[in-house]
Amino acid sequence: MPSKHVPVLLEETLATLSCEPGKLYVDATVGGGGHAFEILRRTSPDGRVIAADRDPIAMARVSARLAPFAGRFDLLHANFRDLPALLRARGVDRCDGVLMDLGLSSDQLHDPARGFSFSRSGPLDMRMDPRGPETAASIVNRSSEHTLRDLLRAYGEEPNAKRIARAIVRARADAPIETTDQLVAIVESAFPRRRPPDTVHPATRSFQALRISVNDELMALKDALDGLFELLAPGGRLVVISFHSLEDRIVKRRLRDWAGACACPPHLPVCGCGARARVRILTRRAIRPSAREIAANPRARSARLRAGERLREAA
Repeated sequence: MPSKHVPVLLEETLATLSCEPGKLYVDATVGGGGHAFEILRRTSPDGRVIAADRDPIAMARVSARLAPFAGRFDLLHANFRDLPALLRARGVDRCDGVLMDLGLSSDQLHDPARGFSFSRSGPLDMRMDPRGPETAASIVNRSSEHTLRDLLRAYGEEPNAKRIARAIVRARADAPIETTDQLVAIVESAFPRRRPPDTVHPATRSFQALRISVNDELMALKDALDGLFELLAPGGRLVVISFHSLEDRIVKRRLRDWAGACACPPHLPVCGCGARARVRILTRRAIRPSAREIAANPRARSARLRAGERLREAA
């Protein structure tokens, strides 16, 4: 089945990557393949893309989508944290650009069997790679109330974390929580009956927190950023599209650190940490979708794009 996913910030991504023929680009989260397709099209006749994703269903779809560019792309079924080692094992130690689109794809959200969406009834799974050992159901049914509360606060920034954790523990005492519907009802029961209009769905933050935990997303992002940055050739560009503040904060801090931000205590008269610039930040403020794009694709509304260009390092 063809992908239904619409790539966000497409023109902004291509412009920031500065796509050119003859160069090699890495799409570390290829998803529906929309970005990769355009990179290949605009770098004809000899630009190349190495595309990776941890979701095997996405890999099967994208293989068909990129078929018109046979011979100019390679597909790797891999978590992006493992991608630098896999690329080096294949003899790839330099590339001209890296793209990381961190959001869930529409294909994942629309498939109730994946359990990502609180608006679709399905098993409480949430694994991006079905080979993963832990599901969202295993977390909500086995974790202590204290652990659930901390998880919801840390990964969902959920102000009602304590009440939701308590409601989960009470509900599972009667029967295991196995479906998205069950969890949504439990979360809703922990919220005040009267909520301000036009607020996000009560389950939004809880589902985000569980998904992040199931897939170890934040630690994987930190690992991947460091490893993929080292693959960039001088002048190569890293572009990251994030969809919530936790991811965006990690990307912003990494770029700032690479740009040579001093880590010394403020009371020191001179820098003693040896900070040096390795990156030129291309986005002093995150690039956001236009009103037109949001109207056409409402899921784009929370997207933030940050980017940096690797500098030539002094000998």
